[in-house]
Amino acid sequence: MTSSQSREMSPDLPAPHAPQSPRVVVLAIAQAFFTAALAVDLTLTGITGYQLAPDKALATLPFAMITVAGAVATWFAAQLMRRVGRRYAFVIGAATCAVGGCVSVWSVIHGNFWVFCLGTAAVGVFQAFAQYYRLAAADSVDANAKARAISMVLAGGVVAAFLGPLLAAWSRHWLSTVFAGSYLAVDLLGAASALLFLLAYRDQPDHIAPVAGEPVAARALPAILSTPISLAALANNAVGGFVMMFIMTVAPLAAMEAHYSVDDGASVIQWHLVGMYAPSLFAGRLIDRLGLPVVVFAGIGLSALCPLVALGSGSLLAYHAALLCLGVGWNFMFVGGTTLLASSYQPSERTKVQGAAELLRYATTAVATLAAGPVLERFGWEALNVAMFPLLALATVMTIRWVRREGAAWSGRRA
Repeated sequence: MTSSQSREMSPDLPAPHAPQSPRVVVLAIAQAFFTAALAVDLTLTGITGYQLAPDKALATLPFAMITVAGAVATWFAAQLMRRVGRRYAFVIGAATCAVGGCVSVWSVIHGNFWVFCLGTAAVGVFQAFAQYYRLAAADSVDANAKARAISMVLAGGVVAAFLGPLLAAWSRHWLSTVFAGSYLAVDLLGAASALLFLLAYRDQPDHIAPVAGEPVAARALPAILSTPISLAALANNAVGGFVMMFIMTVAPLAAMEAHYSVDDGASVIQWHLVGMYAPSLFAGRLIDRLGLPVVVFAGIGLSALCPLVALGSGSLLAYHAALLCLGVGWNFMFVGGTTLLASSYQPSERTKVQGAAELLRYATTAVATLAAGPVLERFGWEALNVAMFPLLALATVMTIRWVRREGAAWSGRRA
């Protein structure tokens, strides 16, 4: 896509009201169910894995399976949506979460580590489908409303991000075996999401129109992904996701090693999740006001602030502050990267571009979750944080390259 074309697709039009279409509202509610289910896994899976693992070096494997399964499923999710429509594909993804919750309950009760990995992998499949909620919202509105639609969907997870860890702690004694009740909550949230899509969501034609002068024929995938706007989108989504998952995966374990309690670790994750989703309440307006480049660079800066805070202090307050900064930084990079991605393709290119972009993002986060435990075990919390700086530098370089080519078209409205 040329610079002139991307400008025509940029938010240089009068700011619309926040998208309130029924599809976007349903997707925001579904995001809340997904975030709550994921929050339970984020809070407890590392600890549960540590209790069940035959070798403590495998403690983060069940957690990693969420991301690994998501990486494997994301391309198939895109193809399934193309074949059967988003409605039924989203139902299948949510139903898989419900099954995974049941499997996790059984495995926790019976102390079976490997079956527990299967249960968390099913939640990863759900995550693969749920990550298309924001893209479905972006495709349902005009080009100048995409950032608002993406933010609204992610904002659906704000309350769930705060209540999810509380639900994890509250439900852990629902059943006789500790933590089994928490995974029953995951099952119920998946079932609720599936029912929501069956009853309230309908596929409709997407509001994506080719810009003037744009060729009708679809471009080859390498040609699309090599443009500055695509490279910036991929860098912010993939690097932001890697840094976030790499640190977040082991943060509760690092807190426990620092002699803080399970509840302290849950609180750290709770505020991290608030940081991940609360900015969505205003990120779209920030982009309209300040411009997309400013918000993206702010996200990179806040993500870099997380390891700086973590390196500066080992206090519980520092854990909270670092993970909160990490969450907000991820949100700005994620909303910004998704907005760029949704503006980088023609309608005929949507499936392959979204599938490839999500596969790359999931592959990098899968590596992050698989490597985080062994890196923490061998090198420690400080070295793990230091390793994030070169990756954030890469995202900075890719974003600067895009800004130099096309950034003026994405400047904010300061009226």
